[in-house]
Amino acid sequence: MRLLSRVAERLYWMARYLERAEDTSRLLRSHTHMIMDIPEGSEPGWEVLLKTFNADTAFAERYRVANETNVLRFLMAEPDNSGSIASAVQAARENVRTTRDVLPAEVWEHVNELYLYTRENADKCVGRRNRHGFLEQVIGRCQMINGLMMTTLCRDHSYRFIRIGNLLERADMTTRVLDAGVGSLMNEERNPSTADPLIWASVLDSLSAHETYRRTIGPLVERPEVVDFIFRDGSLPRSLKFCLGGIREDLAPLQNSRQALKIIDRSRRSLARFDPHSAGRHDTHRFIDKFQGNLLELGAEISSTWFHSETD
Repeated sequence: MRLLSRVAERLYWMARYLERAEDTSRLLRSHTHMIMDIPEGSEPGWEVLLKTFNADTAFAERYRVANETNVLRFLMAEPDNSGSIASAVQAARENVRTTRDVLPAEVWEHVNELYLYTRENADKCVGRRNRHGFLEQVIGRCQMINGLMMTTLCRDHSYRFIRIGNLLERADMTTRVLDAGVGSLMNEERNPSTADPLIWASVLDSLSAHETYRRTIGPLVERPEVVDFIFRDGSLPRSLKFCLGGIREDLAPLQNSRQALKIIDRSRRSLARFDPHSAGRHDTHRFIDKFQGNLLELGAEISSTWFHSETD
């Protein structure tokens, strides 16, 4: 099947935006729970969420104080923030709208319903009273849409670009969440060791991996084990190893994939060599920075190889 590059690009970005909306919702939900559960005086501030998304500068242009209400409004409902839940859903809808002929009709219906729901509720659900329900709705609706596509689409190039976009965005979000735990959330001056397990449990919760971690590793939640689990457990759908393997599987059948596969294989080798048990906090932070650079390089290679070959 021949797939137009502009259609492939829109499917790829539709998948990325849906994954971004879901993962942002997961992170905000788990951070809210952690703030309420952690001992007073040990909790990280709300500004750590801005650092997770590299959004400090953009936030400062619109708000003066990084308090709970402002940070949550910026990440949930701000229309001018391309990383907000509302903006991600809107972008996903636009990409689905222009590719409806290659997707099941139900996908458009559910994405449009998600867009109408976020447009109506995002801003007024910033407060704690309604926040949890809103975030749960976004997570559930995104999962339903992805499940619909995964169970109805033929395993052709359309499916491959959707899955590549989904897994690349997931890997990026996973590294961001981990870096928050390794860096800002592990500021020893603010967070005594008694709070560390709660912080790392929150990291696992934001990736929906806490129960799986307990079954696979055990009840003790400690930094090296959590980092190793999220980095290198090949059976965990949100681990970096799983994401890279899935992207490679779907890139391999595509023409001109040699350079992209080289980037993936380089990233997989560095992941296999890294040892979270012997690496300190700063070593882990540097590794994540380098890994994120590889993901950016991979995204740029995918874009230049498959999305910009046609003339308008």
